[in-house]
Amino acid sequence: MSMEVGKALWERRTVRAFLPDRVPRETLEAILTDALRTPSWANTQPWEIFVAAGEPLERIRKIWDERTQAKIPTDTDIPFPNFKPEHRERIKELTAGRAAVRDMSTEDPAFHRDFHLANRRFFDAPCAVYLCMDQSLGAWSIFDLGAICQSICLAAQDHGVDSAIAINLVIYPDVLRSELQIPRDLAIVIGIALGYVDHAGPEDAFRSERRPLGEAVKFVGL
Repeated sequence: MSMEVGKALWERRTVRAFLPDRVPRETLEAILTDALRTPSWANTQPWEIFVAAGEPLERIRKIWDERTQAKIPTDTDIPFPNFKPEHRERIKELTAGRAAVRDMSTEDPAFHRDFHLANRRFFDAPCAVYLCMDQSLGAWSIFDLGAICQSICLAAQDHGVDSAIAINLVIYPDVLRSELQIPRDLAIVIGIALGYVDHAGPEDAFRSERRPLGEAVKFVGL
């Protein structure tokens, strides 16, 4: 079992180009049933999960397109982080890698425009999962949502479904509340695009790097 988990961790990646093929409801139910085994603080299970596909998701995508073109500011329920210089450097390296597989430069405005629009279209994924929690909860419950987010991605991998965790899925929460009937007392924390990778997309060739063990981990007493 540990070898299977290890394989999934190494093979899971953020897919940035999806095929239009729908993910069957029974597959989504199997993924989420597995993911709901995720542990949480004192078994509080603070997550409330909404799944969008078909016409509702296309309406959401259309409004995202319209607001992006109109340059309407985003308004996420969870504030964006203030990254330190070392974090920004990793983002810079990631962006450079994305540009390289497109034979473009990060200095090219067309690269940033095209990739920005692809993000705002959820990479054309046929399904999106939204993770929410009660507005009164704090950072520890967000930690629990992070855990189930990873579980959903790994369970999806096990069921042959690709994924992309993306803040761009939740930048206009008012639209999501209207389309998905998400109550106002729930904070919309993050979204996960689900579907099947489009291997014809240039992004399929891209793999981001990870910090090596010796840099990220400190052993004490071992």
